[in-house]
Amino acid sequence: MLSTIYIRLLTTALCLTISLPLAADQQHAPTIGQQREAVLFWPQAQREAQFRQMYTLFPSDRAAHGMHVHELPQGKPLTGASGLLASYMDQHHLAGVMVLQHGRVRLQRYALGFGPEQHWESFSVAKSVTSALLGIALQRGDIHSMDDTLGTYIPELRDSAYANVTVEQLLTMTSGVHWNEDYADAKSDVAQMYLHACVDGQAHVLSYLRRQPRQWPAGTHFNYNTAETDLLGILVQRATHRSLAAYLSQTIWKPYGMAADAYWIKDECDGGDTGGSGLSATLGDYARLGQFMLGGGRIAGKPVVATAWLQGAIRRQEKVDEPGRGYGYLWWTDTDGSYAAIGIFGQMVYVDPARQLVIAQVGAWPHATSDELVAARREFVAAVKRAVDADSKKPMP
Repeated sequence: MLSTIYIRLLTTALCLTISLPLAADQQHAPTIGQQREAVLFWPQAQREAQFRQMYTLFPSDRAAHGMHVHELPQGKPLTGASGLLASYMDQHHLAGVMVLQHGRVRLQRYALGFGPEQHWESFSVAKSVTSALLGIALQRGDIHSMDDTLGTYIPELRDSAYANVTVEQLLTMTSGVHWNEDYADAKSDVAQMYLHACVDGQAHVLSYLRRQPRQWPAGTHFNYNTAETDLLGILVQRATHRSLAAYLSQTIWKPYGMAADAYWIKDECDGGDTGGSGLSATLGDYARLGQFMLGGGRIAGKPVVATAWLQGAIRRQEKVDEPGRGYGYLWWTDTDGSYAAIGIFGQMVYVDPARQLVIAQVGAWPHATSDELVAARREFVAAVKRAVDADSKKPMP
């Protein structure tokens, strides 16, 4: 999830990108990346109809769920925010909202013909999931240390500017490798990274990033780099010898008790799952993911994510251009201790440890993002918090 101004520039750039003349071999066979970028320009009706079936439209891997289900029992209805919920969802084209407190459902609503058994595309929420999988790989020893260099796990990077970049520097987007994130320029890196033909069976971003020169010493300069979240996915898959979907199934989806399979879109060049986006799951399982994080990344009382990762992921590592907010290890942070996985078009998994609160939201905003849409989401979160606080002060009957 980028800042509002970044998304506005991104939309401009992608429009320019899609309008560029394609080579003869691309005219009839656009890359998966080009097709996925075009999703940003679907009309509203198409977004509402197809965000629930992205895994059928693009090549995807399945993250299987198991026999055990982590139940989400009904809790006391949260009446203070229920009146706002319907208008909030209708106005902003949301498909589902679920609020958990202490692991119990206090508020939920579905719309747009979407239901509990259906899946919805998460967009950049997937980045936060990929980061969590890295935390698990670190705990299990598949990744030895966040001080390890990328060349250790991805040999193709050993002759590139990324060779000595550490895992932690990738998580904090401080690689120091040159990257032009000028979304208004159709020749910028972000507008070019998916346009080229596959090279030696490597993922689009890997073959592209290998050519990038160093601009700053590693660890000294924050520079938002969209491609590096896909690179993180490659790292996890190389270290674990599994697809992101398979590793997700093995480490979280089955043992924690997700209720349905999830799906992860693949890159057409190497067949790997793209770490920066492409994960689809049910609303209830997004809420369970938030509950997993709220519980400190524990399953059956045992930690499955490394403590060092958890401490870094949900605490600010880098400043962002919005007051009171920060960025951890691909999780957005707030000064009150809450944190969130956020994706464009209204996707969110929000965790508030102080209130033992999880808010999961999926939707098809009329724009990827805007100041007004973000403000409405924040106000809804604030309204839920106020309702929870007011309810906690009511005298017992």
